[in-house]
Amino acid sequence: MLNSMMNAPKESGILRVSEAYDADLHANNLTNWQQEYDQTSRGRFYGRITELPLEGLQVFCEHTSQALQQKCVVWPDSVWLGIPLSGQEESRINGLTIKTNTIMCQPGNCDFQLSTPQDYDLYGLVVDKSSLIQIASIHGIELNWEQLTQYGRLGVPDKTLDEARFLLARLLAPQNQVTSPRLQQDIVMMALLEVLKVETPQPAKTPSYPHRKRVVDCTRQFLDHHLDEAVTVTQLCEKANVSRRTLQYSFESILGISPIQYLRVSRLNGVRRALVKADKSQSVSDIAAQWGFWHLSQFAQDYKQLFGESPSTTLAGLNG
Repeated sequence: MLNSMMNAPKESGILRVSEAYDADLHANNLTNWQQEYDQTSRGRFYGRITELPLEGLQVFCEHTSQALQQKCVVWPDSVWLGIPLSGQEESRINGLTIKTNTIMCQPGNCDFQLSTPQDYDLYGLVVDKSSLIQIASIHGIELNWEQLTQYGRLGVPDKTLDEARFLLARLLAPQNQVTSPRLQQDIVMMALLEVLKVETPQPAKTPSYPHRKRVVDCTRQFLDHHLDEAVTVTQLCEKANVSRRTLQYSFESILGISPIQYLRVSRLNGVRRALVKADKSQSVSDIAAQWGFWHLSQFAQDYKQLFGESPSTTLAGLNG
């Protein structure tokens, strides 16, 4: 279940920096998003969000140290653009690859999934739909709303993207001397319009993509309701009505990991979330058993390999 807590509004035009050492706690630091992050690479997690809230507009830069599977929902009646920093490993939105000349785009109140690599940095812009349409009309720019939000990714010329990244880096720098929120907002909106003027929708290029996406979505939905059970690959194939080879290929092409890896890390991240929320009467063994981990020594080893600390350390650190 996604984090559903809506953070309190922040003062407009005031830069805010938040840090976290747990992926899911980090996910909750982004104002007015609903998110759940599963860590998929091994090691201690560090996340940082530098955020500039403005009227009807949110600008941020997010850094995450470990590879993640992210489930996200942006606030209603808005549109989100995600601009990765250049020179990074490729990420995915809903299974579609984001390359150096593509960015992400999603409407508000709509579930989407991101797969991001280690040491990942992303600029984000969220703007009220009505505000975007109004300012586009003032400047004589016609926006095709359905086209913008249908595919999840947009192609943008390198020069335009580099200029947008430069502007956002300056705007989110601690030494930024621009003090007027109205001026900050105007700068961001102009940059946003420059990007949208030259964008080109990037649909999936292969006809097999919708089928692979349906296989993954069907399997994930089943797993989400059976995380405390010893689910087998055969069960997953039967549920999705595909062969083992098709199941494997679908997961690796859409999420970048195998179905067995996905099941394992989902359950381990579920245990971690439960440990974070546990009260002092709950033990590690009780929580692990609730998630289907019966061999505690192997569970503790797998947990430490993934998160860089023992489950007892997680519980003690948060309840001590």
